Amino acid sequence: MRIALTTAEAALSGLRQFFHTVGNFPRDRIKIMKTAMFALCFLCATACFGQVASSISSTAQPTTVPDHPQHASQHAMAQESSLLDSNPYSYSQGERPLAEFVSAPARETPLGDIARAYKKEHPATAKAVKALEQ
Repeated sequence: MRIALTTAEAALSGLRQFFHTVGNFPRDRIKIMKTAMFALCFLCATACFGQVASSISSTAQPTTVPDHPQHASQHAMAQESSLLDSNPYSYSQGERPLAEFVSAPARETPLGDIARAYKKEHPATAKAVKALEQ
């Protein structure tokens, strides 16, 4: 009977096989591969520096810290002004209170009742078929 592996077990098995084959390489091939990888990284780094070096100026530029000479100072406050309408009398026509527009709240089924209904349905649902491979 063959038992299916879980995802973690399959990943560990694959890693073991990979590192087992890496350990079987001769030392001279590993040294050649490391040298080739170093040469590739070195060439890529010099190519990147070659592209950026033209935009860097060779003249020295001193670092300057920005200065803010203006500071808060004391001065007279502005003239007071009203945010309301200048007319002291206001009225409106045809408005109804908001409470008149509220409808009855919709009846919601409690979560406990939903859980009980699912629990009653559970024995009636079809079960999975178990198959064994030999």
